Amino acid sequence: MTPDTSIPIALHTLDQMMPMHLLLDDGARVSHAGPTIVKIFGGELVGRSAFSLFELRRPRVVRSMDDVRAMGDAKVYLRLKDGSGTTMVGAVAVLPGSNQVLMNLSFGYSVVDAVARYQLAGSDFAPTDLTVEMLYLMEAKTAAMEATTQLAHRLHDEKAEAQVEAMTDGLTGLHNRRAFDANLNRHIGKGGVFSLMHIDLDFFKAVNDTLGHAAGDAVLREVARVLTDETRESDMVARVGGDEFVILFGRLAEEDVLESIATRIISRLECPIAFAGQECRISASIGIARSNDYNPATADQMAADADLALYMSKDRGRACMTLFRPEFRQSAQQA
Repeated sequence: MTPDTSIPIALHTLDQMMPMHLLLDDGARVSHAGPTIVKIFGGELVGRSAFSLFELRRPRVVRSMDDVRAMGDAKVYLRLKDGSGTTMVGAVAVLPGSNQVLMNLSFGYSVVDAVARYQLAGSDFAPTDLTVEMLYLMEAKTAAMEATTQLAHRLHDEKAEAQVEAMTDGLTGLHNRRAFDANLNRHIGKGGVFSLMHIDLDFFKAVNDTLGHAAGDAVLREVARVLTDETRESDMVARVGGDEFVILFGRLAEEDVLESIATRIISRLECPIAFAGQECRISASIGIARSNDYNPATADQMAADADLALYMSKDRGRACMTLFRPEFRQSAQQA
């Protein structure tokens, strides 16, 4: 692949000033790569997709180059797909007068491990990169205080990452039950208006039994994507069981709005999900509880009532939603 020579900067200048950069074309393919990033991957990168080289950690929802351009000057946090687990920080910019995107990368707090892992030296970094100074100090054995400070930052970041992972579902990237319970209790404590939507997948077991657990995992990831698409950033989407999800809507209790959201979710989840040349078919049953139906609301009661409404949806034939009413509880007790 021939680099776009219309870019208003010489590629050798980019190599010198940003040896860990990538130029990406409109299809997210590498059209040019700095010498250090080539050394890290151990081979030619031109023509390869950026999505095959990196796992995007934050922001999580980037599906196209249009999403990349929309980020503006935001940082991206990446993990190399080379089996090492090495994390990187990047800055992204669209080159003026070009469809190409410039991504300049660094190791951030993992630089010490990365330098050793990839056998890098000061010459592999830009002359103005602080990494060069740090390497000189390390070679001169005069960087004891600097190493201590970096270690403290690293431990802090790793602790923060561990805390995030402890509250995250590993398969879907959504919040897990622990995170949901904590957030629900916070909303109860604040006393504001909010709603709880409990979602259970219909026919999910059949997907696992007929197509295998890999297909089931693909379905769960697609469900997570749909639920994230249909909610606001301020809402919490969590996977709380095998095929159970909950959404916590802050400052939302209007019946018509909740019904509209639930209807869209049900409609989207009824669409076949492709996997390995086959179609996975599921639907969703939904139960909703609202905090303004209680005086006062408690976490256990709201969760139980949303669950009751969910199973009323199941009894009605599945693929529908039910908004909890206080009289449901008495009917359930009599039954």
